[in-house]
Amino acid sequence: MKLYIKYMVSRRCKMMVKQELKNLGLKYVAVELGMVEVPKKISEDQHRQLQQNLKKLGLELLVDKKSILVEKIKIVVIEMVHYSEKLPKVNYSEHISAKLNHDYTYLSNVFSEVKGITIQRFIIIHKIEKVKELIVYDELTLTEISYRLHYSSVAHLSNQFKKITGLTPSFYKQLRDKRKRNLENM
Repeated sequence: MKLYIKYMVSRRCKMMVKQELKNLGLKYVAVELGMVEVPKKISEDQHRQLQQNLKKLGLELLVDKKSILVEKIKIVVIEMVHYSEKLPKVNYSEHISAKLNHDYTYLSNVFSEVKGITIQRFIIIHKIEKVKELIVYDELTLTEISYRLHYSSVAHLSNQFKKITGLTPSFYKQLRDKRKRNLENM
């Protein structure tokens, strides 16, 4: 039996969910981002208790089919952007469609209906978060970052970065450097 969990988007979340399952005496087959697989159906009491415990952690057990599908889409995007060494060679739409075994138009319509933004916008937001992370780590140039995240150019990356953050990547990097210096001078 698979259980879907909203807001479960990091390795830390996975550890917290595993701990909650252990606390409730529930065995699991797998704990992935946004999903837990248990070997057998859980009782209504166990379900209610798990739901309450997850809520205290800022997580939510999903039951609505559309919400579950949206969470699956979010997890595919998050894994693709944040946890893969390289983004897929195919179109993002093809990648998401293949991963979830659904027509992309259907996925896109459900996502937009539930989240109020397009999948494409969600991807851009997460790519910019990844860019910010890579800028902070200061291991790659903007050219290398744009190549790694499949931007057509540094200018394209910079334009999207500014649209999302209100800052240029260069200015963001200057702010990071200034914060770093301030911390060193404390």
